[in-house]
Amino acid sequence: MSPKFGTSGLRGLVTELAPDCLADYVGAFLRTCPVGTGLFVAHDLRASSPDIADQVARIGQAQGLTVTVCGPAPTPALALASMQVGAAAIMVTGSHIPADRNGLKFYTPTGEITKADEDAITAALGQQTKAVSGPDPVQDNTVTERYANRYTGPYRDALAGMRIGLYAHSAVGRDMLADLLTKLGAEVIALGRANQFVPVDTEAVSQELRTQLRAWAAAHPCDAIVSTDADGDRPLLTDASGTVIPGDILGQITATALGADTVVTPVSSNTGVDQSGCFAQVRRTKIGSPHVIAAMEKAAGRIVGYEANGGFLLGFAADAPHGTLAPLMTRDALLPILAVLAASRETGVAARVAAEPPRFTAADRLQDIPADRSQPFITALATDAAARNGFLAKLDGAAQAVDQTDGLRITLQDGRIVHLRPSGNAPELRFYTEADSADHAQSTLAAGLAALKAQLGH
Repeated sequence: MSPKFGTSGLRGLVTELAPDCLADYVGAFLRTCPVGTGLFVAHDLRASSPDIADQVARIGQAQGLTVTVCGPAPTPALALASMQVGAAAIMVTGSHIPADRNGLKFYTPTGEITKADEDAITAALGQQTKAVSGPDPVQDNTVTERYANRYTGPYRDALAGMRIGLYAHSAVGRDMLADLLTKLGAEVIALGRANQFVPVDTEAVSQELRTQLRAWAAAHPCDAIVSTDADGDRPLLTDASGTVIPGDILGQITATALGADTVVTPVSSNTGVDQSGCFAQVRRTKIGSPHVIAAMEKAAGRIVGYEANGGFLLGFAADAPHGTLAPLMTRDALLPILAVLAASRETGVAARVAAEPPRFTAADRLQDIPADRSQPFITALATDAAARNGFLAKLDGAAQAVDQTDGLRITLQDGRIVHLRPSGNAPELRFYTEADSADHAQSTLAAGLAALKAQLGH
């Protein structure tokens, strides 16, 4: 696949993110988007990231910018640090995609770039940028610590007496998260630390990882197991049994705990948020944080946003158990982890989740399915009733309503929902399901994936 923008920045094979490609995209970003006081650069822990980050920093320096090099750091830590001083930022990460791929996430001094910014960057590719020698880069290794400190006061002692497993794998914020949980009163059990890069997709947790999480929970009794994706902007949280709590449920609980009155979330998120009665308004968007942020900026009041992957955006000064949290308009993993743990300290995570409306989601993906194969199939399902009925028959369902806001989302007559969507930055076909029980959601997912594999020749 050639490098291109998706729902979470620019992505491509490492071999394609060559110096000329990086110079082209970074140069286009610096020419077309506000950079404020300079450029901050950080990276995740995959093997290719430090070299790419070094190249990005040198490109920024060649444009005459003051470049601050932050080393390995979570994406929200980088974004918070750069926004606090009015600077642009570039995070080198491929998030959850395999190690042979990588990417760039771009930030202006006010936060994540918009879809309009992406279009401007793309339009500016191929143009020459005049080189200007800037000052030597500045090293700042404190951005992760300052990001964690954002939560130490407002959530002090909120986890006292809890025993938390930490699946460290190759997450860039793993040590910070262990220290923070300890400072907030929890006993932390280290699990699964890896020396090699491990791609963890919090929206489509593999069956292998689900089995491992349940095994860890059985071997190390605890209140919950927590983790993040590679760059620390998507949370993973289980209950005491090791059962994964979907990211959109984490979002619902966090929004309630913070006293939000307006929620913005993509069409793929659980509909329990609409049924909860806790919010004055729920706005639905296309999938991707730029769409969520755009809708949040048009709303007013105590507004939050979240995605099905669990990444949470705070749009107002919110009350936490022991203080106020300033807004942070970028996808964050720490807040939903801490808010849900604090909210379930007395009852347990499973009981707190059970208090939400009984709507259950499941998601997975077919890999190595490029868009030029998946998109015609989805278009046929959307436009051809016979094709749609044939596919749904394999799920023992029939269509009641069709939504094409992002991909194809079909509400079935029995209340189930199935949603097909090609990934915007990887050769994958995403498949989401929702039902009135976890078993029903999982069985629909399994039947749907089997049907998709058969029809797409996978």
